Amino acid sequence: MAVLPDDQVDAALSDLPGWERADGALRRSIDFPAFLDGVEAVRRVAEQAEQRDHHPDIDIRWRTVTFALVTHSEGGITEKDVEMARDINRIVAG
Repeated sequence: MAVLPDDQVDAALSDLPGWERADGALRRSIDFPAFLDGVEAVRRVAEQAEQRDHHPDIDIRWRTVTFALVTHSEGGITEKDVEMARDINRIVAG
C-alpha cells in the first residue's frame, strides 16, 4: 500500500473530525468522562485493529486517550490509516 500524497491526506482529514496530521501520523486525542470509559474505548478499538491487522499507537493519560496512525512498514500515512481513523471515530461516537 502506497504512502498518500499530502493533498490526499488533507482531503481525508476534511472528513475525519477531531483528527490532525502531526509528526508524520494521523492523531486524535479524546477526553472521556472517566478513566474506565477511555480504557473501554481502547478495548473496542483494539478489537477492530486486530480484525484489520492494523494497530494504532495508543497513549492513555488519565481520561485522555491519544490515537496515532501511521503505516510503519510503508514509512507514512496510507489508506489503511485513514480507514482505521474512520473506524475509531465510529467506535468512540457509538
